[in-house]
Amino acid sequence: MPEMIVLQKLRKRFGPVVAVEGLDLRVGAGEVLGFLGPNGAGKSTAMKMIAGFLEPDSGTAVVCGHDVVADPVAVKAAIGYLPEGAPAYGDMTPAGLLDFVAAVRGLDGAERRRRIDAAVAHCALAEVMRRPILTLSKGFRRRVGLAQAVLHDPRVLILDEPTDGLDPNQKHHVRDLIRAMAPGRAIVVSTHILEEVTAVCTRAVIIGGGRLLADGTPDGLAAGHGSLETAFRVITAGLGEREAARA
Repeated sequence: MPEMIVLQKLRKRFGPVVAVEGLDLRVGAGEVLGFLGPNGAGKSTAMKMIAGFLEPDSGTAVVCGHDVVADPVAVKAAIGYLPEGAPAYGDMTPAGLLDFVAAVRGLDGAERRRRIDAAVAHCALAEVMRRPILTLSKGFRRRVGLAQAVLHDPRVLILDEPTDGLDPNQKHHVRDLIRAMAPGRAIVVSTHILEEVTAVCTRAVIIGGGRLLADGTPDGLAAGHGSLETAFRVITAGLGEREAARA
C-alpha cells in the first residue's frame, strides 16, 4: 500500500500555544482516516499544514512524494481540500465557482465540462447551480465545497467536517461518495461525529495537545470500552491537566 501522506515530527506553535507538537503519521492509498480530537487538539492546524496553507515550524509533511514546503504547487495539485466551514465566494454561483476552480486547476475544453458535470452529479447540486452561494442553505454550501474539492479527481482528499450541516439523507450521500472515492486514494476526514468514523473510516487516530494519542481501526479503538465514543472520552480524559503540567 503506497504511502500518500507522511508526517514526521511535525510541529506548529502560535506564540506560547502548542497547536501541533511532534506529530508522526502515515496514510496509505485506500485508507479513509478519521482524524479525531477535542476542540483545540490541533486537527485543523495539522490539516492546513498537509494542504500547504500553513508552513510547519519544524518537521516534514510529504504528500504523494512532494514536500509541502519545498514543492507546494505539486502538493496542492495532488490534494482536494475542504476547509472547516466550506468557505466560498458568496456572490458567485456554484456554476461560476466550479468553472473558476476548474480554470485554476488547469482544466479546459471538454475535460473541464466533464469534470464539472461529474462533481455536480456526485454532490447533487443541479438544482442550485445558478443561485448565489450566499443564499444557499448551510448543507448546500457544504456540498459546493465538497464539489470543488473533488473536481480535479485528486489522489488525496482532506475533508474538515464534511457533513456538518447536512440532513440525514445528505450525510448518507456524502458517506457513499467518500467510500466510492477511497480506492487508490488517501482520504483524511476530521469530524466530531463519531458515528461517521464508524460508518466510513478504515482507520482512526486521536490527537490531543497536538500529539498522537491513539491509532487503530474504529473497532480496535472501541474494543474494551464498549463504543468509540467511550474510548474517545477515556483516551482524552485529563488532557487539559496534562497540558497544563507540561507547560
